[in-house]
Amino acid sequence: MAEYKVKVTTGTMKHSGTIDHIYVILIGTEGQSERTELNSLGMDFITGKASCCVFKHLKKKKKHKTGAYKVKTSSSLGKLLLVKVEKDPFLIFPEDEWFCCKVEVKTPEDEEILFPCYRWLSRGEFVELRAGKGVKFLEEDHPMLLNHRKTELRFKKGTYQWKIINDGLPHITHFKDVFELFAEVRFPLSKTEELEHTQRMITLELAMKGLVEPGKKWKRIEHMKNVFQFKKTTMSGEYVLEHWKEDDFFGSQFLNGTNPNVIKRCSKLPPNFPVTDEMVKPFLETGTTLEKEMEEGNIFLCDQKIMDGIPTRQKDGNPLYVAAGLCLFYKNPEGKLLPIAIQLYQQPSEQNPIFLPNDLDTDWLLAKLFFRSSDLIQHQTLHHLLHTHYLAEVFTMATFRCLPTVHPLYKVLIPHINCTLHINILVRKLLLSPGGALSESSLGVEGLMELMRRDLSQMTYSSLCLPENINERGLESIPNFYYRDDALKLWNYLNDFVTAMVEYYYSSDCDVIKDIELQEWVNEIFTHGFLENKHSGIPSCFNTIEEVAKFITMVIFRVSVQHAAVNNGQYDYNSWVPNGSLLLCKPPPATKGESSMQTFLDTLPDVEDSVKIMSAARILSEKYTDVVLLGEFPEEHFDEPLPKEIIKALQADLSYIKEEIAARNSKLEMPYTYLNPDVVENSVTI
Repeated sequence: MAEYKVKVTTGTMKHSGTIDHIYVILIGTEGQSERTELNSLGMDFITGKASCCVFKHLKKKKKHKTGAYKVKTSSSLGKLLLVKVEKDPFLIFPEDEWFCCKVEVKTPEDEEILFPCYRWLSRGEFVELRAGKGVKFLEEDHPMLLNHRKTELRFKKGTYQWKIINDGLPHITHFKDVFELFAEVRFPLSKTEELEHTQRMITLELAMKGLVEPGKKWKRIEHMKNVFQFKKTTMSGEYVLEHWKEDDFFGSQFLNGTNPNVIKRCSKLPPNFPVTDEMVKPFLETGTTLEKEMEEGNIFLCDQKIMDGIPTRQKDGNPLYVAAGLCLFYKNPEGKLLPIAIQLYQQPSEQNPIFLPNDLDTDWLLAKLFFRSSDLIQHQTLHHLLHTHYLAEVFTMATFRCLPTVHPLYKVLIPHINCTLHINILVRKLLLSPGGALSESSLGVEGLMELMRRDLSQMTYSSLCLPENINERGLESIPNFYYRDDALKLWNYLNDFVTAMVEYYYSSDCDVIKDIELQEWVNEIFTHGFLENKHSGIPSCFNTIEEVAKFITMVIFRVSVQHAAVNNGQYDYNSWVPNGSLLLCKPPPATKGESSMQTFLDTLPDVEDSVKIMSAARILSEKYTDVVLLGEFPEEHFDEPLPKEIIKALQADLSYIKEEIAARNSKLEMPYTYLNPDVVENSVTI
């Protein structure tokens, strides 16, 4: 007689427990156990409870519920290969899904084996679990395990299918609604409830303030402050409202706002931007020239040529407007980045003047509004939606389809693709559908799709890899660039983590080349994400360990750090419509000296559209529970000691940078908080 000690852990999420019957079958090289019910004459599989917390402001820790059981066999089963878990109904009670975290087995030979699960089971359903050790395809040493691996991938490729949403754009999942998704890739119920509650509260607040009346225009800028009465942050409710007209605040947003990805050093003016020395002389240090400042690396450019020629939509029979401008910035001796010239269309002409800081105040304010508004459209559509959400969906789909759960790189990637399919389906339904904040931008859905097509066609691998991106834009030494400082450190920490993991599982470049599942994974990303564009530099295969480590670093950085950089500050910067709006109702000024504050107000969206933009920014920046932060690994997918040590090393690095960021921010008037690991999520979930 042999005895196996089995421990089964239930999840902590809402409704993750069950009263149904749970059975296991242990399968080894020498046979399998009888189907054994796990029953200790108590509430075996109840949801884990939140532990007590003395201070209400501290995050509550949730404890898992683990039950201990015994499975007896006539003799040893040999090497344990699989654990089969089954769920059957209890009497006539209604269905209740059960979230199984993991099964741990201690064999008669005193070997302790982890079998990760982390999925929901319904009645009549079963799951066969592999041990927690990462195994590549060529390392399989038993026909049953090889067959299990192949069967899993066949099932997942049939389940997760690609769909072409629009020619020239990354392919997406074929699922149309979140309810079609498996429960383990959906939001936890608690987060869904919180999102719905936030939307209801915003609607109620705006109705109470009388801000949902269609067609109503703003009469004064000050009236917009009423929107912030129920939701204020230090930035949105105070700093931005006070400083939005100031040039140094305008410039700082291109370094540390929600879109720090577009500015670059300028060593030579574009031929279509005829800024003269005489124009900008009043704004430069005394005795210097524009050419000299360019030589010294103090002149920077933001060029919106990608927007040029995209038709805008109409609203109530009237056209909306966008700029496709150029803005020249000067880094002054105090290290401030100041706009010194703005041209709002690509081709210079008498009707397309170059606006300067010493023009009429409202002319300059309008020029900055139009430029910031186009920047906001690029931010939301390209740097947020396309570069993080849509690419994250490609990474997620390829991982589910090509890597079995036992593959070591699946274990590395799974924390970073959590709930991404769910949020992207919501984005398409709520933001890009009729009435959504993005669909009602000046470009409309068709214009946004064209903008994304243009961007994807010229996207490069180096632009997605932060160190190369910073170097290519010449931003290595510009001061007060806190996004760069924090993001580069996080890139390096992630690269150290990924490199250590890859080197542990791949002893040579030959191992990489022979891993057919890994090769299929990167090829699917190249094919469905970058549409086989060889000019992008995106690899379609891997030849070395170094290539794998760099690519996976890029993937994890993009879905965690980069998403936090472009998402977390949205309410702070983008909810104040005078600082930049997704739609503008009047054309840019074609001549100087004829605008007024009324012109500025008439250019802004009406009250209803303004609060729609503000509400979307609020929802996307809200803090929700059940968040998994960068460096947190609540799911135990690894069973080997060294990967666990590699995870601890990453966590130590992240703890160190938290202290660094906090110390720096304590000295800043305008702290940069968006890349503190305390607010960086592991995956794209909002």
